[in-house]
Amino acid sequence: FVLAARDPSAVSLWRGWPLERWFNSPMLFWDAFRADGRLGPEPERPGPVGAVSITREILPGQESRFEFVLAWRCPNRTPAHCGWRASKGNENAILGNHYAVRFADAWSAAHHLAANLPELERRTRAFVDAIRSTSLPGCIKDAAMSNLSTLATQVVFRTADGEFHGFEGANDKSGCCYGSCTHVWNYESATSFLFPTLARSLRNASFGHMMDERGAIHFREILPKGTGRSGLAAADGQMGQIMKVWLDFRLSGDRKWLMEIWPSVKKAVEFCWIPGGWDADRDGVMEGAQHNTYDIEFYGPNPQCGIYYLGGLRAAVELARAAGDAEFARRCEELFRRGSAWIDANLFNGEYYIQKVRGLPRASIAETLVSTMGSEDTEKPDYQLGEGCLADQLIGQYQADLCRLGPLLDRGHILAALRAILRYNRRPSLAEHESVQRIYALNDEAALLICDYAKAPRPRIPFPYFAEAWTGIEYPAAAQMIGMGMVDEGVSIIEAVRRRHDGVKRNPFDEPECGHHYARALSAWSAVVLYGGFFANVAERAVEIAPAVARRPFRGFWSTATGWGVFEIGPGRQDGTAPVRIEAVEGRLEIASLTVGGRKVPLAAPATVEPGRPLRA
Repeated sequence: FVLAARDPSAVSLWRGWPLERWFNSPMLFWDAFRADGRLGPEPERPGPVGAVSITREILPGQESRFEFVLAWRCPNRTPAHCGWRASKGNENAILGNHYAVRFADAWSAAHHLAANLPELERRTRAFVDAIRSTSLPGCIKDAAMSNLSTLATQVVFRTADGEFHGFEGANDKSGCCYGSCTHVWNYESATSFLFPTLARSLRNASFGHMMDERGAIHFREILPKGTGRSGLAAADGQMGQIMKVWLDFRLSGDRKWLMEIWPSVKKAVEFCWIPGGWDADRDGVMEGAQHNTYDIEFYGPNPQCGIYYLGGLRAAVELARAAGDAEFARRCEELFRRGSAWIDANLFNGEYYIQKVRGLPRASIAETLVSTMGSEDTEKPDYQLGEGCLADQLIGQYQADLCRLGPLLDRGHILAALRAILRYNRRPSLAEHESVQRIYALNDEAALLICDYAKAPRPRIPFPYFAEAWTGIEYPAAAQMIGMGMVDEGVSIIEAVRRRHDGVKRNPFDEPECGHHYARALSAWSAVVLYGGFFANVAERAVEIAPAVARRPFRGFWSTATGWGVFEIGPGRQDGTAPVRIEAVEGRLEIASLTVGGRKVPLAAPATVEPGRPLRA
């Protein structure tokens, strides 16, 4: 560890307090320090606690900056020490930390920070200023930026090989819920839009060593990489990863990566159709045992996994076309159309989408699909959704909105379901809410409950967590409402979350679920995307801008795997068009096709937006 100061002329230090008994060490330190703010000759017997002091005189009306550098290098990360599950015999294997490869020791890291601090601060402030300058509501900026701090906590890490890994959350002394859990990390969008290298790492793991020979993605990653698998596949986790491959390709345009990963993506889709699998009869509807983010299995058609499946099929269509696999694209499109029609006809109850519970004999269910946490009786299963109104029943559509895959179901039904979620799951106050489960909101606070049974009888034993309120569910529902035109309603949900995490009641930088700094809450970034409405298909050099509000002028934020910046739409002209300016702060964006508010904007020639070279149209 290193504690240092950037101004050596004003520094005094003790590399160790006097090594004494009782309270003598801090007392003697304080005696030396309070005399004149400096530390004199170092103790003859230094202890393990050191101190660095900067002493300056500040005259009235003046100000001064006191800069300290804290650096460390801990190269020996192991699964056992951080709380990650390892294959047998590898619990204490050295996984390492990527930063320890970059820096030979803590002094090297400290020197790098000190030497590059002005530029690092400039770039950080440029990003913050770009978000602050947008027309987004304050609560959206607050939610998105506050939750980005999770990526600077012990929830995430990069091993020595540079690969990115994440717990679901953090306990006090270790990670909570290991494995870059697909059905949790699917909810977040920050890595794809802001840190594409990290997103790509997650995808390479899912479609690499986490996948077995049948195409099942085991939703928790075992380390060291390639030494084992966790033994369970999640329907929502697998479908979300397929959709995110399409999102990552759209944002990067990296065809080489697509062609490398496509065979595994195709295999992951085909896994749905194995005997005893999620859609064994290949009708576009998941009927099998569907493990999911509620840590149990849903049996029979349901919206949470079923609509995710529609999204996975739609993404597979686009990926297959991009990969030149026309026949597979045709098969997936046919299944998507059949499944979409069936769900609309059979699961929509006039207000929202419900589950049709269908038990299965245990012997008929394929391996790796049933956990030990769900119903022991698979033929008459407990822990089901039933006819409740689920807050993330449209989670597959939420992902489709971010991926620009279009409506997966009847648009009118989607809007009706969002209104039902607001009507049934929204609580302006929890004072009368009954729950024996975990408490993340309480008393007179407003929240969006995971599931509500006001319209239908609650199963005797419903799925776990149904009465809780998770910010990682509230943000996607709110972002989706915003993107579908229910702007005020969506913003009000996010406002309620930020009031609960206002810095007085709760930490604004720590939204817990299973552990602190829970990864699912990174879905707050999705509201930035869907409110701003900037959608880039880097592979096609096409940009579509469709803010959720008609207010002009409008200023928004954009980001892809190639760059990021801001855009502005000015007041409308007499011909119905509006002036547009797209500016890059870092990186670049190639644009050959531009659509604003549904209107094609003519470009004299393809443009490359770079810092100092904005596009005006």
